[in-house]
Amino acid sequence: MGRRGLSLSDLVLSIADNKQMLGLRYAEWATRAPSLEADIAAAAMGLDDLGHSRVLYGCLEPLGADPRAPDRESDPAKLRNLAYFDEPWTEWSQFVAANAILDTAFTAMIESCVGGSVEVLQHRLRKMLLEERYHFLHGRSWLRSGIDDAPLRRAWREAIEWFGPPDGETATLHGEGKLAMGPAELRRRLEEQLEMKAPRVEIDWKAWDPLRRRGTPGAIDAHTFGMLRGLEEKKYAPPTAAKQAAS
Repeated sequence: MGRRGLSLSDLVLSIADNKQMLGLRYAEWATRAPSLEADIAAAAMGLDDLGHSRVLYGCLEPLGADPRAPDRESDPAKLRNLAYFDEPWTEWSQFVAANAILDTAFTAMIESCVGGSVEVLQHRLRKMLLEERYHFLHGRSWLRSGIDDAPLRRAWREAIEWFGPPDGETATLHGEGKLAMGPAELRRRLEEQLEMKAPRVEIDWKAWDPLRRRGTPGAIDAHTFGMLRGLEEKKYAPPTAAKQAAS
C-alpha cells in the first residue's frame, strides 16, 4: 500500500498546523492549570509553539512548493491538525497527554528534518530543538505524576497515526535522506524519550487521510477557527478599524 504524491512540503505544513493548534490549546490553559507555575508554563509553551509554526510556514516557499490553498481561509477541515486539537480540552489530563506525547512526537519529526539533507530545514529548525527541551521536561514531569488513561492512549494513537504507515511518504522521505528517521524510528525515538512503551493500537491505514495525517474526519471548532483567522477580533474592533479591515 504505497502512498504517492505527498511531498516534504506537505509534511512541513502538517507540523506547522499542528504546532499552531498546540500553541493555541496550551494558551487556553494559561489561567486554568493546577498551579501558578503550570499557568506560566502553559503560556510560555503556547508562545513558543505559535512562534515555531510561523518559522515552519516560512519554510514552505524555500522548499519549492507551498501546499496551502485559498480554501484554508474558509474551511477549517482544510487545516492539517490532528483530531486531538479539534475541540478545546476540558481536563488537565488532556493537556498533559498532549504536552508529553504529541509535543514530543512533533519534536521528533523536527529532529528528523534537522538530521536530514534539506538545508533550509537544517538551518531554520535547529533552534526549535533547544526550545522544545523545556516542553519535554514539563510534560514528562506531569506524566510521571499520573493522569487518566483515556487521553494518554488517544495521544499515543494519534502520534503513531501522524508518523504515518510503514510504507508511506515518511518512510520514502527517510529513504531519500530528506528525513533522518522513518515511522518506525520516530516511534522508537518517542518511546525512548518518554521511557515508556506505546500502547498496542490497531490502525486502519486504508481509512487514514495522508494529507491530514489522521484517521478520522472533523475540524477545529468554529470559535477557534474564527480566532485563528482574525474573525473574532473584527467583532470587537472599533467601527473605523472594522471598515478598514473590510476594505
